[in-house]
Amino acid sequence: MTATIARLSPYENRLKLVENVLIEHSSIDAETASSAAVHILHALDSIPEKVR
Repeated sequence: MTATIARLSPYENRLKLVENVLIEHSSIDAETASSAAVHILHALDSIPEKVR
């Protein structure tokens, strides 16, 4: 039997991190946290690197 390991991209890792923080520190559900995480990462990624 061979176990397959799913590798997540750096984006997916960041997305999961933001999702987990939103779930842990608010009363929103997982579906809402997932949607919000996408928007949050998009906003953060649109900030020029020099400013970050």
